Amino acid sequence: MDNAQPAPEPGRLWNKNFLLLWQGQLVSQIGQRYFNVGMLFYIKQATESATLMGAMMLFSTLPGVLMGPLGGTFADHFPRKKIIVYSDLIQGILVFSLAALMFFFIYAKGVMSTTFPPGPFALFTFNYLAPQANAATITWMFIVATLGAIIFAFFTPAMGAAIPDLVPKGKLDMANSLNQFAIFLAIFLGQGLGGLIFSITGAPLLFLINSATYLYAAGTESFISIPPPRPREEKKAGEAWKSFVRDTREGLDYVWNEKGMRILFLAAALLHLLIAPMLLLLPFYVEDYLKQNASWYGYLLAAVGLGSVIGYLIAGAVNVRGKDQSRMIILSLLAASLALGIVGFITQPFIVLGVVTLYGLTAGIFIVKTTTVIQLAANSEIRGRVFGLLTTLTSGLAPIGMGIAGVIADMANKNIPVIYATCGLLVLVMSIGLALSREAREFLSLDVTHRAGPE
Repeated sequence: MDNAQPAPEPGRLWNKNFLLLWQGQLVSQIGQRYFNVGMLFYIKQATESATLMGAMMLFSTLPGVLMGPLGGTFADHFPRKKIIVYSDLIQGILVFSLAALMFFFIYAKGVMSTTFPPGPFALFTFNYLAPQANAATITWMFIVATLGAIIFAFFTPAMGAAIPDLVPKGKLDMANSLNQFAIFLAIFLGQGLGGLIFSITGAPLLFLINSATYLYAAGTESFISIPPPRPREEKKAGEAWKSFVRDTREGLDYVWNEKGMRILFLAAALLHLLIAPMLLLLPFYVEDYLKQNASWYGYLLAAVGLGSVIGYLIAGAVNVRGKDQSRMIILSLLAASLALGIVGFITQPFIVLGVVTLYGLTAGIFIVKTTTVIQLAANSEIRGRVFGLLTTLTSGLAPIGMGIAGVIADMANKNIPVIYATCGLLVLVMSIGLALSREAREFLSLDVTHRAGPE
C-alpha cells in the first residue's frame, strides 16, 4: 500500500485506478445502506422506541458532520489511498464485531433449544434474544454507528479529492457523473435489498454481509495508485498538532476568501436546508393532497432518483466550459427551484411524477457540474479540506431543516402547498442571486487551466 510513486497521468476515463475506486465505493455504499436498514429495523422491533431511533440517527450522522473540516485536513496531509482503504477496512471490522456479538447472544441464550420456532432462517432472527442481549447489542450498535460516522468524515473528503487525480481533466464531468450514479445505485440496491434480506434473515446476517462488502472494497482499493500529497517536513508532536489546526483553518479561510466559491458553498448549503423540509413532509403531501396511499411515496422518490440519473448522464456527456458551463449550472438551479415551487399546488399524481422527475434531472446536473468546478478550482494540496467543509455544510443543514420544518408544519396546520411554495421561492431567490453575482458567474466559468490554493 505504498504510495511513494505517483500514478502516471491517466489517458482515459475507465483506467484501472478509477475503476477500482468506483466499484469499491459502490460495494461499500451498498453495504452501508444494509447497515442503516438493519440498524433502524432492529431498534424498532426490539424496543418500539422512536426516541431511540432518532438518537441512533443523530449518533450515526452528527459526528461526521462536525468532523468534516478535520477530515478534509487529514486528506491533505496523508496518502488518500490509505485513508480510503483503512476506512473501509476498519468499518468492516467494526460491523463484523457487531454481527459476531449478535450471533454470540443467539447461541448463549439457548436459541437452538426445542422452544425455538421452526423455519429455515430461524437461526438468523433476533426476535428471541433476551432483554439483556438487546441492551448490550444496542449499546454496541451505538458505538459502531458513532465510529462509522467519524470514519465517514475522513473517507468522504479523501474520495472527493482523489477523483481528479485518477481521470483525465477533460473527463472529470463524466467521472463525477459516474460517481453520483454509483451513490444512487447503492441507495436503490442497498435499501431495497437490505429490507428484503432483513425480512428473511434478520439483522445478524445482514450485518455480516455488510462487513463483507467493506472488506471486499478495502481489498480491491488496495491495488489503486493515487498520487500522494506533497511531502511535509517532520515536526514534533505539539508543533504537528498546531500545524494541523492551522491547516484546517487555512482551508476555511481559502473557501471564504475565494468569493465565487464562498457563494457557491452557501448556495449548496441553503439548497440542502430548503429541500429537507419537502422530503420530511412528503408523506403528508402524498396522503393529504394527492389522496394516494403510501406506495406513491415510493413512486415519487423513484421518480426523483430516475431524474437524477438522467441529469448525471447529461452532465457527464455535455462537456462544456466557460460561460456555457456557468449558464448550464445556473439554469439547472433555476429550473429545480421552479419545480420545487409549483409541485405543492399540483394534485394530479402523474403530473407530479413528471415535475419531480424534472427536479431530479436539473438537480443532478447542478450537483455534477458544481462538483467538477470545485475540484478544478482547488489544487490537490487543499482539495481535501475544501470537500470536508462542503460535506459539513450540506450534511449538517439537512437535519436542521427537517427539525425546523416539523415545527413550522404543525404551526401552519400542515399547509403543505404554502410550505413547498415558500421553499421553492427561497431557492429561486437564491438562484437569481447566484445568476446576478459576477464573482459567482466567473467562478462557475473556470476551466481546466484554473489553478487555486496555497502554494
